[in-house]
Formats: sequence, structure tokens, C-alpha cells
Amino acid sequence: MKFGIFYEHQLPRPWDEGAELKLFQEALDQVEFADKMGIDMLWEVEHHFLEEYSHSSAPEVFLAACSQRTKNIRLGHGIIQTAPAYNHPARTAERLATLDLVSNGRVEFGSGESSSRAELRGFRIEPEAKRAMWREGLEITLRCMTEEPFGGVKGQYVEMPPRNVVPKPVQKPHPPLWVACSRRDTILMAAREGMGALTFSFIDPEEARGWVQDYEKELEEKCVPIGLAINPQVACVSPMMLHHDAKEAVARGLEGGNFFGYSLAHFYIFGKHVPGKTDVWQEFQEKRSEMGYSPEVEEAVKQETLGAKIASGEATGLRGAVGTPDQLREYIRRYEDAGVDQLIFVMQAGRNKHEHIMESLEIFGKEVMPEFKERDEKLVAKKRERLQPILDKAMARRIDNAPKMPENYTITPMVRRMMESRMGEEAVEKLQKAQATGAGGGAFGMANRRGRGGQGPGQG
Repeated sequence: MKFGIFYEHQLPRPWDEGAELKLFQEALDQVEFADKMGIDMLWEVEHHFLEEYSHSSAPEVFLAACSQRTKNIRLGHGIIQTAPAYNHPARTAERLATLDLVSNGRVEFGSGESSSRAELRGFRIEPEAKRAMWREGLEITLRCMTEEPFGGVKGQYVEMPPRNVVPKPVQKPHPPLWVACSRRDTILMAAREGMGALTFSFIDPEEARGWVQDYEKELEEKCVPIGLAINPQVACVSPMMLHHDAKEAVARGLEGGNFFGYSLAHFYIFGKHVPGKTDVWQEFQEKRSEMGYSPEVEEAVKQETLGAKIASGEATGLRGAVGTPDQLREYIRRYEDAGVDQLIFVMQAGRNKHEHIMESLEIFGKEVMPEFKERDEKLVAKKRERLQPILDKAMARRIDNAPKMPENYTITPMVRRMMESRMGEEAVEKLQKAQATGAGGGAFGMANRRGRGGQGPGQG
């Protein structure tokens, strides 16, 4: 079992001057401390226009900053939206490779498609096309990272000529692949594509057991890897806040976890949002009970063990890994028994306080995590041995039918193209030789001055 921390950069209203600055600086401090405590993974989302719920629109920048304040923690894009309307595949490949270089090979590449209308329509993406756009963007990104040179593509959503996309990532053939999953059908899709499943749903360990079993069955029977390597892992997400007193832990962490769920549902399910105007936090305070996020903590405290949800009358709220070290150890053991590879904690949620997050990280790192670290290596090796024949068969099913770069393909600078159109290729070659020997009077430089800013015929 490995452990991660997850960031949406939530910022409930009202927003004071400097609130975003404080949010990001505290998150950097938390990540640096998590690395010192031995946390394995950092996951950073990409979202756009989802006020209060997520101010994480440039995860590559945040992860790059984290790379320079940490030594060991792996840096997970959880996720990059790979539809080309969000991110051109070549740019995604360039940013991933650069982050892998500056972090000395610590990147994890999670991708996804988003189902928020605010994001999709903001980038002029039709919901029915988003799955195809995600896949095409991902496929081209992987080709850009691994082909030398990239042979070009004429797809449904991307057309790009041959280019050698540089730099290349440290990790070969590419960083580990993950995909965001929220339902059983996307878990199965992850397995078919040979990608790790980032299950961004708050499911309890018993539900997770079924998802892991389904994933491995699909992996064995139907996997045709989208990449050049398979990442056969399942990760689950849970709210987390720790304290030695259970009631204090719940008081510190339950409201943040509930706001996380409410604000997500606001943008994805039931909310009516006016950009720059709607106060999601205020609506949460007013409607939380009727929408299933009760402010009461007594029922949660009465529970002897932790579950993914708590019940209070007709309301259902999120609790997860909110409690004491003993409670959390018992909770994690159930995920471990279910075969989950990684448990990812959401602590920066709602108005959870920085000092409480830091205290929870310290308690977890010193009192909870060591038990699981001790047996992780053996469990990972055992699973790898069990799955290796399945992975070998899946890789054998993969067919590489990507186009190759055409023979004699060249990229000609604009100035040379302009000169060739006026003088002919042979004359330009003579001028180039003359200039190289000092007898050409700077013909190319003069042509460059004349052609600067013009639009000559292009190739490639």
C-alpha cells in the first residue's frame, strides 16, 4: 500500500485579498512536509472555471514548484485533460518531459476528459465527443514522447506534421499512465487500456474489493495497452484528518470533506452557477442538510470504525479517513486486504486549516504509515509476479500502426522557401555556398531582413 495526497486547491468564498497566494504557498509547505514524512505521491488536478471547488488550472506550474522543494515524492498529474481543445498533445508531451527532467524522473501521467459543462463548453467541446477527444489527445501525446521523430498525424481533432518533439522524459518508455475513473465502466476501460485506475469516487474498502477484481479480470481478458508499458494499479481517494481525539478529528475534517462533495455535485450534478457571482460556500451552509451533507458530527463520532460515508437520518455525508491513528490503521488495512495499491488523501478541502493538515501529516507519517511501509515491498513484488504473465500477453496484443515519417521529409525555413520561389533551388544553393566562403555579400541575411514578418509558402 502506497499513500498520496491530492489537491484541488479549494477556496470557498468570501475571498480576501491574498487568499489565493496564501492557498498556494501553504500547499507548497504541505507538500514539502509530506515528502519529509515519507508520503509516496502528490496528485494535482486540472480544472477550469470551477470557482471555490478548484483553483487548479495550471497543475504543471504547481508540480514544477513542488519538484524543487521535494526529493522523493512522486509528482502525479491527476489529471491532465488531454482533449486537444484543452491541451495540444505536443505541448502536453513537452511539459510532461520537462517536469520529468527537472524532478529527476518522478512524474506520473494521469489523464481524463472532464464531465463539467462549465469546462467542456468553456473550451467549445461537445459532451458526446469528449471521450474520443481524450483518447486521440492521449495517443498523440504518447507518440510525441516516444517517437524520434514523431511521424505526424491527421486525426479527427488534431493534424500535425512530422516533428521531433523535445525534450524526452527521463522515464522510459514514458511516465506511468493513469486515467480518472468514477464508475465501474471507466474502471474497466482503464484495465482495457493498460492504465492505472484513479478512482475519484469515495468508495469504502468493501466496494473497492469488487472494483479491483473487475479491473484485474478485464486486464487479463481484454487489455490492449494504449501505451508502451502497462501500469496495473488501482488507487482510491478518501477525505483525511487525524487527531488523537476522535471528536476533535471529526470537528476538524468532516466539514471540509462534506464541502468537497457538495461543491463537486454543484458543478457536475445539481448546481446553477453564475460566473463570478454564485457563492457555493454560502449555498453549502444553507442547503447542506437537505442535500445530504449534514453539519452534525455526533453520529460520526459514535462510529467505532471508519467508513466512506456516515449516516444521519436521511442525510449522508463523507467521512473516510477522519479519526484517530488506530481508526485509520484499521481503515487502511481493509483497503490493503481489498488489493488497492494506493490510498490518496484529500485534506485541503473546504476551510480545513493549514496547521491541522500539517499535524495530520505528522501523525500519519510517524504513527500510521510505518506498518504499511514495512510490508509494501513484498506485497508489490508478489503482485507483480502474479500479474506478469497477464501483462506479457497484453503487450503481445498491442499493434503499433502509427504513421512513420515520410522519406526525404524536410522542414524548410520561411526565408529559404521565399528565395527558392523567386530564384530557384539551384540558385539559392549557389548563394549559400558563396556566403559560406565570404563572397556572397550576406545574401541570406539581406533576404531575411526583407522577408521578416512575411508569409511565404510553407512545408511541414
